[in-house]
Amino acid sequence: MKKSLSGNEAVAYGMKQLNPDVIAAYPITPSTTIPEKISEYVNNGEMDTEFINVESEHSAMAASIGASLSGARAMTATSSNGLMYMFEMLHIASGLRSSVVLALATRAISAPLNIHNDHSDAMQMRDSGFIMLFSEDNQEVYDNLIIATKLAEDKRVLLPVAAIQDGYIISHKETNMEVLDDDIVKSFAGEYKRDINLLDKKNPVTIGTIDLPPYLFEHKRGEIEAFNNSKNILKEIDKEFEKISGRKYEFFEEYKTEDADSIIICMGSSAGTVKDVIDELRKKGKKVGLIKIRLYRPFPKEEILDTISKKENLKNIAVLDKTMPFSGFGGPLYLDVSSSIYDLDKRYNLIGYTYGIGGRDFKPEYVNEVFEDLEKIDENKKDEKIKKFRYLGLRGEN
Repeated sequence: MKKSLSGNEAVAYGMKQLNPDVIAAYPITPSTTIPEKISEYVNNGEMDTEFINVESEHSAMAASIGASLSGARAMTATSSNGLMYMFEMLHIASGLRSSVVLALATRAISAPLNIHNDHSDAMQMRDSGFIMLFSEDNQEVYDNLIIATKLAEDKRVLLPVAAIQDGYIISHKETNMEVLDDDIVKSFAGEYKRDINLLDKKNPVTIGTIDLPPYLFEHKRGEIEAFNNSKNILKEIDKEFEKISGRKYEFFEEYKTEDADSIIICMGSSAGTVKDVIDELRKKGKKVGLIKIRLYRPFPKEEILDTISKKENLKNIAVLDKTMPFSGFGGPLYLDVSSSIYDLDKRYNLIGYTYGIGGRDFKPEYVNEVFEDLEKIDENKKDEKIKKFRYLGLRGEN
């Protein structure tokens, strides 16, 4: 069935179909229209979800965790400083093995105050124990939310999942998309069942107690093993989803990489702009391509390594980060990619870029600039103007 929905409306519509037991949220731009739409659905009797309008984002995640550990399907949504306010609870959500689904509409973190899109909020949660799925467009936002729910609640996983979209660029842009029938979504997700339930009086349990040196190491090892194994479970779920939707998803998407000598690796809505430029450059005989990361955590290192190693013509790689590089020598995605391909015998010309900070436009000419840089570095590796790290679209000296 076709619908015209914004990214936030697609999230809310997917939540309506999944009909979680609890949604706890506190409004913050640009994710505010998600809880607004949910409250409308609940008020109109289209959902029987318990919608909790809490006093803060910290409380939103805390309530979601408590609900999840009490046998309830639980969801929330936030952005930017709201995510930072719930940051303590992110680690508790994963450490207690709750199955909360977080819809994140990304936005720059203050200060200075900026309400527009970049990935500085999402990148702060990359080591929180959340599984992270990035979307390119409204269709992927909807699909990833449904997939995230089934993944989080799988008994072999039982970890929180963040379904991530670019604020405003996707969250407020309305596009035509395909939605599934309610019954199909409900059947696909199934019922949420846990072996442990805080409200089960006949089988009482205690969760969240102090975990001293004799035990914590092993408990965290168990968590990370489930986290890493979630990739295998996601593969299974993606195949199931393809059967009911006809839409195929993998850890990352390859676009015209078969014979490419230069590729860009990026995440989110920017991939659409990169694809358009690649199409134009291909008409001019340029062998260029794209790898769009969908599963960011756990990072698909082995799969990336395997894919790149099979590209016989590939020599040049550019990695685009939509967040400031406080490591001092490259953004998070750049560091993940560079550490992944380090294990290969072949050495590639690798450049990291930061772009789009605070909603700065990501223009086609910037993509052309990246591919021109890659071509130059391949022609003259001693060119002093080609740095291993650059800014795109920055005024003044780069």
